[in-house]
Amino acid sequence: MSTIPQTRAATMSPRERILAALRHEETDRVPVDFGGHRSSGIAAIAYRRLREALGFEPRPIRVYDPVQQLAIIDEDVLERFGIDALEMGRGFALEEEHWRDWTLPDGSPCQMPAWALPVREAGQWIMRSTSGRTLAKMPDGALYFEQCYWPYQDADDLEHLPQALEENMWCAVKSPPGPLVAGPDGKERLAAGARRLRERTNRAIIGLFGGNLLETGQFLYRNDVFFMVLAGNPQHAHEFLDRLVELHLANLERFLAAVGESIDIILFGDDLGMQSGPQISPRMYREFFKPRHARLWKRAKELANVKIMLHCCGGVRPLLDDLIDAGLDAINPVQVSCAGMEPRALKADFGDRITFWGGGCDTHAILNQGTPEDVRRHVLEQTSILRPGGGFVFQQVHNILADIRPENVIAMFDAVRDAG
Repeated sequence: MSTIPQTRAATMSPRERILAALRHEETDRVPVDFGGHRSSGIAAIAYRRLREALGFEPRPIRVYDPVQQLAIIDEDVLERFGIDALEMGRGFALEEEHWRDWTLPDGSPCQMPAWALPVREAGQWIMRSTSGRTLAKMPDGALYFEQCYWPYQDADDLEHLPQALEENMWCAVKSPPGPLVAGPDGKERLAAGARRLRERTNRAIIGLFGGNLLETGQFLYRNDVFFMVLAGNPQHAHEFLDRLVELHLANLERFLAAVGESIDIILFGDDLGMQSGPQISPRMYREFFKPRHARLWKRAKELANVKIMLHCCGGVRPLLDDLIDAGLDAINPVQVSCAGMEPRALKADFGDRITFWGGGCDTHAILNQGTPEDVRRHVLEQTSILRPGGGFVFQQVHNILADIRPENVIAMFDAVRDAG
């Protein structure tokens, strides 16, 4: 039962609701995220079917994340489901000239960012860097792009790390604002777009930053090669990570100088887990990554009044104490089907120290395989566990994939509304 005064509950705005949850205060209803970042969204194919099931008028489906084929969620859907958060990129690429017609893998028409339009080649779609190198492929029959080039796989060159980052799928294929904020006056355009978004919404705004450490090593070296660097040549791994952190810090200074007053949450990324547990041991996390996470997150809070959220998939329970100690405020997507990620135990052991931004509906077995009634029961149970005392923002566990039935998506969000 909510302990907040009824007068406050009646007037709580979406932004107030999110920020109260991050302060571990109970809210008038469960705060909800849908599409506020790249791991709480919906595949464009599923989004088209969702709009049809809701009976909403047809609109051009815009793919803001070309790699994962994720859709921009329109305002009518956000309103229908009572969504409380927005991604800062929603303030950019608002003109028709920023988009190009394309076709989704199921044959549906859509629009892609003009600067990230895939190229057709030999029975597949490919994405290239500005240098012309093929970075990612989506063969016919696939539903998203996969990385096919790792610039440091055979040998690295740390003196040219910035250039290597642009030869990597996850860094080179940009979502809005993308290149719209490049160039000498890019900082001013970034600030102006974020400020305009702030002025026209009362939702909490999430600024996607990145700052990946383990994952950037995997993006550049390939997973297996980077693990061998960490284990077999730790001195070189430290040198690589030191250079990477300096780049991240310089980008963080520019980013928050422009948008710090317009966002509420800054999102970092590092998938540290697998289905069976962490990718690395707590000892290795403390040696290589914790001090660097702490440095980045401390600097972000010095630069702006923001909460720190980490996108971190997998079974990461053994790392949570260290992540919290490093300065983390919230974690998504809370992958409840993984080892050690049982919601009741997570809430009991960590719920007063970190916000669980996710875990609201299991996409591994429930959302994709259950009936609408299965989904409803599951969501009501998850929210009853994770909501008390604040420290919970509802999102499904990662993105809604292309094969998810719209009836299940509607049942999920309607259950969250009823739980509130």
